[in-house]
Amino acid sequence: MVCNVVRYSKNNQSQTGWGVLFSETIFPLSGDYQSTAEFLNEGKEEALSIDPSKKSKNTISLFEVTLLSPVTKPCLVLCQGANYREHMIESGMNPDDKNFNMFFNKSAASISGPSDDIIKPNHVSLLDYEVELGLVIGKNITSEEKISRRNIGDYVAGVVIGNDVSARDVQVPQMQFFKGKSYRSFCPVGPVLCLLSKEELSYLDDLELTLTVNDELRQQDNTRNLVFKPDETLTELSQVSDMRVGDLVLTGTPAGCALRIPSPLVTKIGALLPEKTKWKMFKKTQGRRSQYLNAGDVVRATIRSLDGVVDLGTQENRVV
Repeated sequence: MVCNVVRYSKNNQSQTGWGVLFSETIFPLSGDYQSTAEFLNEGKEEALSIDPSKKSKNTISLFEVTLLSPVTKPCLVLCQGANYREHMIESGMNPDDKNFNMFFNKSAASISGPSDDIIKPNHVSLLDYEVELGLVIGKNITSEEKISRRNIGDYVAGVVIGNDVSARDVQVPQMQFFKGKSYRSFCPVGPVLCLLSKEELSYLDDLELTLTVNDELRQQDNTRNLVFKPDETLTELSQVSDMRVGDLVLTGTPAGCALRIPSPLVTKIGALLPEKTKWKMFKKTQGRRSQYLNAGDVVRATIRSLDGVVDLGTQENRVV
């Protein structure tokens, strides 16, 4: 059975706890786990053993706590770019021609909670959103591995919602993915870490992602449309990077971001211009797009299976 785990603080206390969420009730775990890795190594079995049908006095209402990111720092945050077909097309790529996986990373300092504010830096004007399915690593990977749909459960402990918030006016003109995507609060994670059994891991191929801004639908797609599937991604990542229990891999975002890549003709013309002029035009053109985030906007993201078995909850963040 799917097991939704939450990390929380109560009454604004610095002390945190872990528990299993059923409906609106949290069943606290007995261990004091300081990290996601500790929970997965020492508390996962207790979480999986909890039976919500058995009455317990030791429960907490969801409304009595503040939910925190179930992925703790420090950790690696590895990311994929342009991994949904429609997003590739939107980004000016041909999905049938692009035969390589695009990887980059975000700073763990960007991780924030599922209801925390997204802090827009004063120098950023083109603030974008990217809902993504996050894989939480459940086994240390220190050598090249062949990961398949059959054994992926040995390497992936569970899944989360992630939002790869991006400062496009830093990322694109400066050609710095890491910098443009790593400002503090630029990676809301949660609310739940969904632990999947090996049988339930088939849901990785059929999860619906949605993101709204002020209740307007901006992104919607299904993981069946991922170009590189999680097993392929982790296999390739293992060739170039170690991964530890509790690390996070974001698997790409659907079409519908605020960023719009210029047409091939405009791109060719821009290449002839001085750098300063080219990027000034880029910022001016993108600045006309109302889809970019502004202070006061509310971003909501969900990931769930169509049959309701897997539901990663709702992530809600206000831009400040």
